[in-house]
Amino acid sequence: MHARVVATLAALALATAALVSPTSDARAGEVGKPRVIAHRGASAYAPENTLASIDKAAKLGFTWVENDVQRTKDGELVVIHDDSLQRTTNVEDVFPGRAPWKVKDFTGAEIARLDAGGWFSPAYAGTRVPTLKEYMRRVEHNHESLLLEIKNPQLYPGIEQQTLKLLGNEGWLDRRHLGRLVVQSFSADSVRTVHELKPALTTAFLGAPSEAQLPQYARFCDLVNPSYGSLSAGYVAAVHTVDGPHGRPLRVFAWTVNDAATARKVAGYGVDGIITNKPDVVRAALGSG
Repeated sequence: MHARVVATLAALALATAALVSPTSDARAGEVGKPRVIAHRGASAYAPENTLASIDKAAKLGFTWVENDVQRTKDGELVVIHDDSLQRTTNVEDVFPGRAPWKVKDFTGAEIARLDAGGWFSPAYAGTRVPTLKEYMRRVEHNHESLLLEIKNPQLYPGIEQQTLKLLGNEGWLDRRHLGRLVVQSFSADSVRTVHELKPALTTAFLGAPSEAQLPQYARFCDLVNPSYGSLSAGYVAAVHTVDGPHGRPLRVFAWTVNDAATARKVAGYGVDGIITNKPDVVRAALGSG
């Protein structure tokens, strides 16, 4: 009986620690196995950065998805990767005289008219560019977690504050959600701003700072997320020796890995997460969930 009581108390302690840790659920899904993050949703199987793409990730059984946030001419936050609408919508047909079709030059209402799925497959014709508010509500509905990238922050002054305000309004900055959210950027200044505005939030820098620079980055980011081609086991080990702003070792999510051989290779480096357009392929390669 005593042994059972001790075991129960230990399990409760672990659960409590996971609840209060702002980075707990962003860790690897299983000991020794990287977490698998669906890049722009399950973007090999549905149009990237759309609600259909994160629905597909959920259907495949993946908890973590990644997205990109930018801002329209009239201040609406929308989920799209490129700073131009050209590649992933029919903007050339709808607004033929407005090249180069930059996101920042169109209103939210204009972008809402565009087809963001027909380029991918006729089956997705009529899919729309989601607003960040719509996107967050679908992530919540799907019980998913989010790696949110602030894209091109130099084009959108104040986007960090605006994004955090929206996340707060949607309930994503409370303790229950902080373990399901990471905000990242290729801009160190943007990541630093997010950390300063909301220190409890988990943040990530997209890139591979030199080993000598890691302590500097560790002041404001919890993860260093490089391209898989820039990684080595030695670099990952070096990252893990440095503690981030929440007193835990920095972690590494590698992108964008889409085949089994590369997934196994990168996992062998000791990364904590793998970002992929084909999460099912990576899961099968690693034998993980």
